[in-house]
Amino acid sequence: MKRYLLLLLLAAAAVSAPAREIYPLNEGWRFFFKSENSSDGARYVTLPHSWNTDPLAEGSFLRTTGNYQKDLYIPEEWASKRLFVRFYGVQSVADLFVNGRHAGEHRGGGTAFAFEITDKVRFGADNALVVIVSNAERNDVLPTSTDQNLYGGIYREAELIVTDATAISPLYLGTDGVLVRTARADEAQAEGSVEVHLAAREGTSCMLTVGISAPDGRLVSLRKQRIHADGRPVTVPFSVERPALWSPARPALYTVTAVVANGGCADTVRVRTGFRTLEATDRGLLVNGERQAVRGVVLHHDNALAGGTLRAEDYDRDLRLVEELGATALRSSLMPHAPYLYDRCDELGVLVWVDIPFHRAFMGDVAYFATEAFEQNGLEQLREVIAQNINHPSVAMWGLFSHLWGRGDDVIPYLKRLGFAAREMDPSRPTVACSDQDGPINFVPDLIVWHQRVGWRKGKTDDVVVWRDLLQKNWSYLRSAICYGGEGMIGHTSYAARSMPQTNWQPEQAQTRFHEEYARHLQGDSLFWGTWIANLFDYGSARRPYGQNSEGLVTLDRRDRKDAFYLYRALWNRRRPTLHLVDRRSVLRDREEQSFHVYSSEGEPLLTVGGDTVRMTEYAACQYRSDTVSLKGAVEVKVRAGALRDSMRIMVKSVAKSKRQPVLRRTADL
Repeated sequence: MKRYLLLLLLAAAAVSAPAREIYPLNEGWRFFFKSENSSDGARYVTLPHSWNTDPLAEGSFLRTTGNYQKDLYIPEEWASKRLFVRFYGVQSVADLFVNGRHAGEHRGGGTAFAFEITDKVRFGADNALVVIVSNAERNDVLPTSTDQNLYGGIYREAELIVTDATAISPLYLGTDGVLVRTARADEAQAEGSVEVHLAAREGTSCMLTVGISAPDGRLVSLRKQRIHADGRPVTVPFSVERPALWSPARPALYTVTAVVANGGCADTVRVRTGFRTLEATDRGLLVNGERQAVRGVVLHHDNALAGGTLRAEDYDRDLRLVEELGATALRSSLMPHAPYLYDRCDELGVLVWVDIPFHRAFMGDVAYFATEAFEQNGLEQLREVIAQNINHPSVAMWGLFSHLWGRGDDVIPYLKRLGFAAREMDPSRPTVACSDQDGPINFVPDLIVWHQRVGWRKGKTDDVVVWRDLLQKNWSYLRSAICYGGEGMIGHTSYAARSMPQTNWQPEQAQTRFHEEYARHLQGDSLFWGTWIANLFDYGSARRPYGQNSEGLVTLDRRDRKDAFYLYRALWNRRRPTLHLVDRRSVLRDREEQSFHVYSSEGEPLLTVGGDTVRMTEYAACQYRSDTVSLKGAVEVKVRAGALRDSMRIMVKSVAKSKRQPVLRRTADL
């Protein structure tokens, strides 16, 4: 019976059934490009939708303007209600018109937003909704520089919210109107406040009830207070004795229920949260005072089949790969993902870093425009990102910028404004940034993540040790983490290189060797509070060769795990043992002298080549390399460690020395 106590008490706070109703608005939209001049050829589409998957896009990536139209019948009996339309993501600028009247504009593709349409609808009749969407480049909407495809369209779901005249507002920065702020959380007590935003006529008297239930359903906190609406949020304090703290190992979640009652009407909103403390210290990232091993991957916003219109099943599949890899954290690069992803991270105990879209992708791009419109848009998107994700205990840090440089207009004052705004809205989480530059820009956020690729295009990968030692000597007081990665396409093998333009040659083997060397030098280094791999998946990039960024550990279509994926699975995932023969996609080989690499988390592997045992040496943690052997023709390669087995067949073709192509750039040349 205790499980239902909260519901009974909160129901008693209202004198009628909850009045809020939510209706999906995903079906029956008609879409056409603005350039078509008329809706005569409009196609019926279902949300989520992107025109970059529209047949008329003809496979090209378009940055343009599209129109969405929908007829919506509003019953006469709703005449006393309030109506809101919420969009969970439109890329990048959206204008909503209801019966030809402008209901609102939203600038920014990564966050949700809502507009009230009560005074623009006709009750008891059909109403025309029109959404004009643009993903064209603009200098007053972030990001102004990115290599990620910004898939134009209403690429997440939409809904109609119907409430009584007095309700919990869905208009505050795209949130549900209920924000939980934890001031203290330890084994003895969790304290804080619940911030409730109201949609009510000024001076309206109503009863606000806020209850908190534990993970097992027990009521652990209940507050009721009479309030008079004055346009400001209402803050309700709470205290929970002996809370179950949220942590990556034990992700305990509480439910917060807010009910506002006025006369015979009540509106109810429920959100989930968790109680925990998070600190950025010289000892690393602490959750509830305990240092966390941050093994992170960068996650972008598309896949080969859906483009940017990701659904719950897409996120579930991606999270299964996060779990298989053994990663403990993920970074939402450039902008937030859909709320579903963070709900699942809350449940799984995965730590999250959420970026705002302040990014520089290419040297020729201008990422910062020192204009009032640009700066206000950045601040507004920051506030939306924080407000919409503040209830998620898995979200551990707010990303302020990525890969900016200090040329042109001085960006430091604006970055400080962003940092101040983030701490003012949420002092409980640190700010973070990803940097590939020297200078004072790295001192703005609480945490800095160095994007390092020493030895990738020139020099030696061993140079990263020199850089690390200089960092330790001169800037060890910075709270530093490391992020690295390099391109690698599974079809770009050394044997195929003869027929490929060398400038666009991105062999998987080069990516593999780069990760092997960086992992050997940096994994577990106490100088860094975390290690971030860029990226977990390849992602769409019309600005790059082959239409994608190939730095991922897994291909864009999620079908193939690259060799580097198994390296980190061997290093990070102790629950699932790993044994993997490297370079298995190099079936045809043009050198008689061959050596083999193996990743094993089960100790030293036993390798046989053509039936002969070949000695292996441990090169680094979980990395083993064989002696060189001379081979010809078809050869079967087998390896075993403990109960694990792996094998491959290769064909070694002798090629005259004068015609040979290099199999791979030497490690020293990476």
